[in-house]
Amino acid sequence: MATASTAASLHLLLSSSRRRRCLLVPRASNDSTTGRRRFIADTATATAAAVAPLVLPPTPVARADQTPSLSEWERVFLPIDPGVVLLDIAFVPDDPSHGFLLGTRQTILETKDGGSTWFPRSIPSAEDEDFNYRFNSVSFMGKEGWIIGKPAILLHTSDAGESWERIPLSAQLPGNMVYIKATGEQSAEMVTDEGAIYVTSNRGYNWKAAVQETVSATLNRTVSSGISGASYYTGTFNTVNRSPEGRYVAVSSRGNFYLTWEPGQPFWQPHNRAVARRIQNMGWRADGGLWLLVRGGGLFLSKGNGISEDFEEASVQSRGFGILDVGYRSKDEAWAAGGSGVLLKTANGGKTWVRDKAADNIAANLYSVKFLGDSRGFVLGNDGVLLRYVG
Repeated sequence: MATASTAASLHLLLSSSRRRRCLLVPRASNDSTTGRRRFIADTATATAAAVAPLVLPPTPVARADQTPSLSEWERVFLPIDPGVVLLDIAFVPDDPSHGFLLGTRQTILETKDGGSTWFPRSIPSAEDEDFNYRFNSVSFMGKEGWIIGKPAILLHTSDAGESWERIPLSAQLPGNMVYIKATGEQSAEMVTDEGAIYVTSNRGYNWKAAVQETVSATLNRTVSSGISGASYYTGTFNTVNRSPEGRYVAVSSRGNFYLTWEPGQPFWQPHNRAVARRIQNMGWRADGGLWLLVRGGGLFLSKGNGISEDFEEASVQSRGFGILDVGYRSKDEAWAAGGSGVLLKTANGGKTWVRDKAADNIAANLYSVKFLGDSRGFVLGNDGVLLRYVG
């Protein structure tokens, strides 16, 4: 019996030794009982060591709340519902650390540390009715600030946002307010999606029209002037952007042509699009020229400065996702953002663009790029996504 047990133990030990050659096999002694007992004990110890599991150092596990770092951007997490779409952001010039962030679902957030952290801001005058406001635009000059939204609502502050008052609006206002710009003490410029431009100089209690007619009326007069798609115009803008000099460029709701307006002109000026694909968005470069985005991810730049119908395509790496907005940090550096976390950078004024791959892991559409000076920038997206420039 002892011989059979010993043979079996040796068989197991030899099998293990083939897997772990570093084991030392004790030699059995058949002369004494003590030798057999010691051999069996040593064999059991060696066999247990052979079949013991290999202990490896723990592997780091990625946490679900960890966000990939961006090269020149960081994500700021907000105390809002995931479905909120962020629409505009502005800071108080007299206090650069103090700002406001707007969005859908009656979202107004406030920061007092430059945008690193945000907290909900309650404005009683915007909550006294059973409406779920979409706050579209915010603007400050000095301590004077304005907020507009849909359904029609206009808020004004003269103390840097510490208190807000609601300004009554006429029921005959053509279209929905989509943009407002603070222009001076008690003064502002406001645009609707039907092309109406109004200016005020008494805190918004009276408004004066800056254009003589809406875009629909203009196109009815110019439908035979060769503007492609003008006869199918539905009467609203898809996007509208203002230059620092007060010039506007707007894209028609179908994206088949665009319009421009400069201070002093009585009407909007329609333009045929210079590209085959429909226009997604347009805006102003830092050098005064135009950029143009088309559906499907194309980006074009106008030749020269000012308003033009002559565009050339830039080299981009959008991966086929649509680019939705462009923001210039300087004449040379700009950033473009779009669907599925597309984030692109140019360092040569827009001629070539490089994709920031780290942003690919952000599961959101990035709708707006805002640079408020050389060192402060934000990207606004859906699902409450906010990126802050740290480069």
